[in-house]
Amino acid sequence: MIRIVVLGGGFAGMEVVQGLDRGLRGRDDVDVLLVSDRNYLLFTPLLPQVASSMVEPRHIIQPIRDIRGFSGRFRFRRDSVVGIDLMGRRVRLAEGDIEWDRLVLALGGVTPSFSVPGVDEHALPYKSLEDAMAMRDHLLDLAEHADHDHPGAPLRRPLTICVVGGGYTGVELIAELQDLFASYIVPRYRGIGPSDYRLLLIEAGREILHGVHPALAARARQKLWRDRIEVHTETRVTRVLAGAVETAGGARIPVSLTIWAAGVAGHPVLARLPVRKDRLNRLVVDHFMRLPDHPGVYGAGDAVVVSEMPSASVPIIPAALAHGRVVAENLIAELSGRPLKAIDFEPRGMLVSLGEKNAVIEVLGVRTSGVFAWLFWNALHLVKLVGVRKQIQVAADWSLAQLFPRDSAIMRRPTRCPICRNLARAPDAA
Repeated sequence: MIRIVVLGGGFAGMEVVQGLDRGLRGRDDVDVLLVSDRNYLLFTPLLPQVASSMVEPRHIIQPIRDIRGFSGRFRFRRDSVVGIDLMGRRVRLAEGDIEWDRLVLALGGVTPSFSVPGVDEHALPYKSLEDAMAMRDHLLDLAEHADHDHPGAPLRRPLTICVVGGGYTGVELIAELQDLFASYIVPRYRGIGPSDYRLLLIEAGREILHGVHPALAARARQKLWRDRIEVHTETRVTRVLAGAVETAGGARIPVSLTIWAAGVAGHPVLARLPVRKDRLNRLVVDHFMRLPDHPGVYGAGDAVVVSEMPSASVPIIPAALAHGRVVAENLIAELSGRPLKAIDFEPRGMLVSLGEKNAVIEVLGVRTSGVFAWLFWNALHLVKLVGVRKQIQVAADWSLAQLFPRDSAIMRRPTRCPICRNLARAPDAA
């Protein structure tokens, strides 16, 4: 029996096992095992809308066993990867080791701190569903405390939210937070007025949305500016404190909450492998998605970069899906003795939401922004959700948000969180 082990249940890993399901029908000599520490697929493009209470968290996840259904042949194991022995062809899991004949590394990425002091202690991460839910509760908790003053009384200083990272993730998040404050918090929290909150987006590069057409990036920045979102480019954060961020040159900006959304690095388990990696610990694979010098080992998704193919190495969902398709096809070809296929991927478009009723998109060379772009963004992401049930639930969330206020119930107790305790001890914490 040939065992294929796929590590990671994100878009890349799921594309691999589904491709193997389709291509290995009739092959009883192949066993496919998917290993992930989560038993669901997360639709990450809608994470900002979870943080802003626009969409219910469970509506953007789909259980892996539901995706597999009754006809899928791959097995699923919910477990955490502790280590990988490439030479011994063994994966160390939290609940025991497993052996493999073919291995696919699709563990995804993490948000790197770039060795900036204070990130782990004082900044909220923004990568998982749990991160988005925790952020939502942190924001509402800060608003509750800021609302303690009587109506009309000025806050000691504005309620300041700082997002570090001006890529797709940071821009979409800051735009959603603006919608949350403008359409919900200000109208309903009587101690918070339009001038009592401040949103900052800090980017180390020259422009936000690196890789997006300059005209669209400029439109996005102009829209953020109209919404009173302060965008600081060519500004590198050198330290995160409880109640402040420091930038290169020693400037200190008082903040109520720092959200870290800067870049994508390889999974920590992959960083320990004795193979070639880039500066962010992502594995370097060849054009067939193979790990050089390790026969039978493939990589896919945010965990890898394709050698000398930067367009195929962008950490976006279409690239992860393309990786997964090629890996599945090459595994089937390898088992059948056929030639392997090289990846040929170029991003065919770009979509960035700028909050309700605005977006910037580029599709097949056509660039536009505004309400039409926003409608297209919504329609495309709705179609890409896995399962009709989830499509209906998210569409219902969007529709109800136009009629009823967002949910402001705090589902956890942020005061127990070390970050919140640090904020509470900050001398000027709002």
